[in-house]
Amino acid sequence: MDQLSKNQIFATHGIAAAGSVILGTAVTYPLDTIKVLIQVGSNSGKQLTTAQVLKRIQSLSGNAGLYSGIGWLASGRILGLGARFGIYEILTAFYKDGREDNYVYTSEALMAGMAAGAAETLVSSPFELIKLRAQVTSASQMPSSTLAIEKGAVAPLIGRVLQGCFPDTRALNHSVGLLSTLTTKYTNMMGALQEYPWMMTGSGRPPSVSNVRRPSDIISLEGWGALWRDLRSGIVRDSIFGGIFFSSWQFLHRTMLDWKAVGMDPPPRSDEEIGPLSPLAVSLAAGFSGSVAAAASHGFDTARSRSQCIVQPKYLSMERRLLKWTRPGNRFERVTGIHPADRNLLFRGILLRMARCGIGSFFIVGGYFLTVNHVVSSLN
Repeated sequence: MDQLSKNQIFATHGIAAAGSVILGTAVTYPLDTIKVLIQVGSNSGKQLTTAQVLKRIQSLSGNAGLYSGIGWLASGRILGLGARFGIYEILTAFYKDGREDNYVYTSEALMAGMAAGAAETLVSSPFELIKLRAQVTSASQMPSSTLAIEKGAVAPLIGRVLQGCFPDTRALNHSVGLLSTLTTKYTNMMGALQEYPWMMTGSGRPPSVSNVRRPSDIISLEGWGALWRDLRSGIVRDSIFGGIFFSSWQFLHRTMLDWKAVGMDPPPRSDEEIGPLSPLAVSLAAGFSGSVAAAASHGFDTARSRSQCIVQPKYLSMERRLLKWTRPGNRFERVTGIHPADRNLLFRGILLRMARCGIGSFFIVGGYFLTVNHVVSSLN
């Protein structure tokens, strides 16, 4: 009977956590979509605004475009946040071992949060990539059918590595025209060009993100490693976010406990005598901590989003490995995965991310505590 009760409590906490993550994701997902499109659509000479992004999404995909890819993000956040909070609890359990009051210092919460954030990146990276591709597709103009060749004329290479992608006929004819003056042994110049990977789009450029958005397309064209594209900036981002989130949340939690203990007679000797804080206070502290952590890590989030928006076929990755290609930029940029061209764009959309993380953390923590308290009270 005791084992059954423990399993029931564990299942209750798991369902409450998953439900609160889904709630927080659904409430804040439009902010995330707008933030991503501002990050990847802006350049040094053009600053996209929220109104411009909303107008483009509504004209191309309607209001449903704001929620494009939400299923992938919800799945990734359930697993990622499970890994973040699970590893944090395991690490802090070692810190609290042997202490009478189970107290965790702010510095300990910082170190445990950084390790937990790095683990979250490894778990949620594939879901984040697919989600970002879906968001960009919702605001992308699909090529006109007049610029695509018939399905029957698609080269076998294109059909094998990128199903549903048709080369740009204008660009392909232009390339054939430039080479028509050369002596060639091929009677079908267009068919011969399409057998080369870098001519699969007809223009010599990689396919657009809208053509490489499904998991099967990504794996076929870019390889399995693309699901963990630019892992450096992701680990730095989530390590900073996790460390600052948990350390500031622990600091605020300690401050609120001390404030609650003021005036108690007799003075409490431990946190258990003070009693638990209200779910609203804990949720507000989590929301504030999420906003601060988002502001501190936003530059790395922009670098990661812009990198994941680039389609990099397997043949190009192989060429870079063979040529021992080195990343551009200074030492800090190479270590953290920031491209030098993005230096002036790193803080685009920072207010949107602060709002998304703050509101999301508030709903996740608040929804979790309210659900657990309601279920426990109903069982009792």
